[in-house]
Amino acid sequence: MDSKKLAQQVTKIINDTPIADIHTHLYSEAFGDLLLYGIDELITYHYLVAELFRYKPELEYETYWNMSKQQQADLIWDTIFVNNSPISEAARGVVTVLNKLGIDAADKDLTKIRTALQQYSTSQYIDKVFETANVKYAIMTNDPFDETEVPVWDTTGNSDTRFKPALRVDGLLNDFPLCAKKMAHQGFKITSKNLDKAVITATKDFLSSWIEKIKPLYIAASMPNDLKIDDGSDTAKVILDCLIPVARENNLPFAMMIGVKRQMNPDLRLAGDGVGKADVDIVATLARENPDVKFLVTMLSRENQHELCITARKFKNLTIFGCWWFLNNPSIIREMTAERIETLGLTMIPQHSDARVLDQIIYKWTHSRKVIGEVLTEKYSDIVEAGWPVTEDDIKRDVNMILGGQLLWR
Repeated sequence: MDSKKLAQQVTKIINDTPIADIHTHLYSEAFGDLLLYGIDELITYHYLVAELFRYKPELEYETYWNMSKQQQADLIWDTIFVNNSPISEAARGVVTVLNKLGIDAADKDLTKIRTALQQYSTSQYIDKVFETANVKYAIMTNDPFDETEVPVWDTTGNSDTRFKPALRVDGLLNDFPLCAKKMAHQGFKITSKNLDKAVITATKDFLSSWIEKIKPLYIAASMPNDLKIDDGSDTAKVILDCLIPVARENNLPFAMMIGVKRQMNPDLRLAGDGVGKADVDIVATLARENPDVKFLVTMLSRENQHELCITARKFKNLTIFGCWWFLNNPSIIREMTAERIETLGLTMIPQHSDARVLDQIIYKWTHSRKVIGEVLTEKYSDIVEAGWPVTEDDIKRDVNMILGGQLLWR
């Protein structure tokens, strides 16, 4: 192919390929209010909450939190979209969602936008969003300690195959004594808050029971930038003595998301978390000492990315994925995707949406597809120039591998 045709083919194939969104915070309709969707949820997403206070430093935090959801959305809309240009990635994302849904927002009238979207029932809106985003399924974040979520699994469960489960176990790492109480309440023999042999066995039984109940595609945990596994802490014991053995016994990948600094500014609530550079050697140690366990790893700090790529080259049981959270900016996605391809070829998962609001999968995949396509076009052009032919079938095969979910289990 010539360069122009190559670019057109890559763009078309990436846009036509149904996405396996391997990490989100979305839920199916069966989970009721846990499923966030709609224009007000989209506008009050925590990225835009943090941005609001940048534009309005005189605004008191509690004044904002005491507003209704609609009042919060009105304030963010007026501040970021009406009185300023929505040029940040999160703000542009809202514009992209409206555009892709066929909503004319040129007059910046939020009331009219709300009215236009009220035509959809919840079920219809889910259908519309998945179709518009061309996402075949999204993997949820399912917490066995969430008192709102647990009853759903104990009764109706999830029947919508577009939403696939993942077992999220942050609570065990962050507050084991509290989780011990909740495990005991669910019928497991937790006789101590300390991680002795009996408690470890009961915790593993608890995890295995939830794996049997929800049939997750992987076990996952978000971890701090200062994570340690050699200090004898509860966190280290949970990882080494519970999570990794359970992953091994159930033949499930263990997804580690590393690098968050929790609550740098508590007044911002969910928007108050930050980022810190982490120790990649921990990932290498776990992969080396557990060659029969598959690790999925993403790290939050841009400064960790090159070392993580090199580490992934050394371990066939380690797959890196996504441009997580604060890395979900086109300039960084472009850099990281190019670096990963140059280092790992096609043996990585370039992106996940991390969406908390259903509508976000529209803009996050629209924006990411464009950047990933540009990087792939450049890399294909390089090998064509070097004398290697690239066909349409080659591109389809490659794109389906990195975006279609195949690398979750390879």
